[in-house]
Order: sequence, then structure tokens, then C-alpha cells
Amino acid sequence: MPAPRLAVFIVFVFNGAVFGSWAARVPALAAQVGASAGTLGLALLGASTGLALTAPFAARACAAFGARRVVLASGVASAFVLPVLALAASPVQLGLALFLLGSSIAALDVSMNIAAVSVIRELDRPLMPQFHAGFSFGGLLGSLGAALAAWGGWTPLPHFLLAAALSLVVLALCCRAVPGGSGERHREQAAGPNPTVLRRPVLWLLAGIAFCSAIAEGASADWSALFLVRERGMGEAAAAAAYAVFSVTMACARLAGEPAQRRWGPYGLLTRGAVVAAVGLASAVLIPVPATGYLGFALAGLGLAFAFPVIMDLAGDAGRRADGTGGERELGLVTTVAYTGFLAGPPIVGGLAQLSSLTASLGFVTCVCVLIVPTVWFAARSRRRELAATRPESAPARP
Repeated sequence: MPAPRLAVFIVFVFNGAVFGSWAARVPALAAQVGASAGTLGLALLGASTGLALTAPFAARACAAFGARRVVLASGVASAFVLPVLALAASPVQLGLALFLLGSSIAALDVSMNIAAVSVIRELDRPLMPQFHAGFSFGGLLGSLGAALAAWGGWTPLPHFLLAAALSLVVLALCCRAVPGGSGERHREQAAGPNPTVLRRPVLWLLAGIAFCSAIAEGASADWSALFLVRERGMGEAAAAAAYAVFSVTMACARLAGEPAQRRWGPYGLLTRGAVVAAVGLASAVLIPVPATGYLGFALAGLGLAFAFPVIMDLAGDAGRRADGTGGERELGLVTTVAYTGFLAGPPIVGGLAQLSSLTASLGFVTCVCVLIVPTVWFAARSRRRELAATRPESAPARP
């Protein structure tokens, strides 16, 4: 049985691989159900809706039953729902299947982050970026598998059946080592809304940072290739490489997240990352040289690499109780708002592009990255105030 740290890392890879497997087969799924561009967009909205609606309930489930059980249940659900996508015969059926898959992925996402927080507390090391690097590399692995399946002439059904079978084997090998095997001592605490969480400014500020980074990350992933084709005159094959540059840079940067976070601290790393991402997107938008687009989106991947994992780390720390447990609801709140950013980002950017141009819409995304900087400052100040308010007045001053 693997160590808890390795087990959680494998779960992150597994989640990324499931996501990459179906996302890369969207063209085949669209042809299978006969979806136009418009109806396909509505069907894909099912996955985003499932993500946003399920996250808060997944957090409560982790608080009540433990992260390990939710990881297992949601992982098995993801594996079983994946082949259902290949059975869809209409855009409506595809949208419903994507809603189920988005819901299971959201539950897995929340529970694996809670399990990662447990490992971080146990080892006292800022490992969250490395765990999220596992998700990034898992997405690349799933996309590669999908490309090989498509190249070999496989339809989505046998491809997804094989992916589901491998997923179940991986879960069986590692799930017992995932931490978080028990829920709260008093299960009634896990029921109903927690007003304390909703009234904490630091959590809403962290959620705002996650929302902005989700818009920027989604825009870079969804619109980079189209921007280089329409605004810079690149061919489709060359422009498609921009997303690969963005993704690989993000994945590799996350591997170096621990020393970076030790050097600059979580808030300093968030600030520097936002500045780098803004500079990268601004370069791609303002410098009318096609090759600069690659550098710009690489810098965007580098700057945004640490946003989501560091925010998850800070949200878990904000919910830590005296006995070393807690953080489930805090992670659920921040994750829900972040998914809302992924949900709202594409129509916002697309609408601005329709009204003006892709250059203007990506310029708006650059401003969103800049907005992260003051929000990080306010979040750090709010957290310091919380810690000062909970510090015992009679505690002796440090020499």
C-alpha cells in the first residue's frame, strides 16, 4: 500500500486523466450526437453546472464521512459515468451525462484537496502545488491516451471502457492509503449551512482570487489558439501548440511550488504569480508578433500555476481546528466560487470578443489578473486580523 502522500498524488493524477480523456474526445462526441457548435456549447455547460452545484455538498460529505470515503465513491462514479458519455445519442443526453461526470469530478476534486491538506498538516510541508502538478500531468496523460485512441480509429466507447477499467484498478491500489478515513465526531455539525464560514471575509477574498484565476486560466486554455489564428494569422496546427505550451509550463512550474512557497510565502507567491500572468497576457495582446504569443501564454501558465493550489492550502489552513482537523467547509466554499469562475469565464470572454475583438477580450482577462494583486493584500490583512483576534491576551510577548 503506498504512503499517504503518494496515494493522494495518484488520486490527483487519476482525476486529471479522467478529465483529459473525455475533453480530448469532444469532437468525436459532437459528431456522435450530431451537435452543432451552439448545441455542443449548451451540452458542455452540463459539466460546468455539475461542478459548481456539487462542490458544497461534497465538502459537507467529507466533513461527515471523511475524505477517503468521498474519494472512493466519487472516483468509482467517475469511472462508471465515463463510458455513459459514449452511449449518448443526442445533445440532451450528452449534456445530462456531462452533468453527472462534472458532479462526480467535483466531489473527487474537493475530497482529494481535503486529503491533501491532511498530508500537508502531517508533514508540515507546502506540498499543494506538487499535488496539483499531478492533476496537470494526469490531464496531459489522458489527452495523450485520447489522441492515441483517435489515431488508432477507436470510437469513444471502447476508449472510455478501457480508461474506466484502468481507473478502477488505480483506485483499488491506492484508496486505502488516502487520509481522512473518519468524519467529525459529532455528525450533526456536518448538517446544514455553517454561518461562521460565510461570515469570514478572508474566505470570500480567497474565493475572489480563485474566481479571477479561474477566469484567466479558462480563457488561456479556451481562447489562446483561436486568438493566434484570428488575430495573429497563424495556422491552426501552430496555434494549437499555444495551449500545450500553457499546460506544460503550468505543470512543470507546480513541481517547483514547494521551494517557491517557502521562499516567498503563500501570499507573496500569489502576488508574484498574478504579476507574471498579467505581463504574459499583456505581451500576447499588445505585441503583434505571432511568436510572442507563445511566450505570453507560457508566462500566463507560469503565473497561474500556483493560484489554485495555494488558495486551497490557505483555505484549509483557515479552517484548521485546535485538534488539527477541519477545513472541509472552507475548501468547499472557495472551490464552489472557483468553479463559478470556470462557468462564467467562457461566455464573458466570448461575449466581449463578439462585441469587439479577441484582443480586447484577452485584454480584459489581463485586467482580471491585475485585480488579483490587491485582493491578495486584503486577504493577507484579513487573515492577520483573524489570528490577532484569536490570540490569547495573556500570552507572553516573544523576546
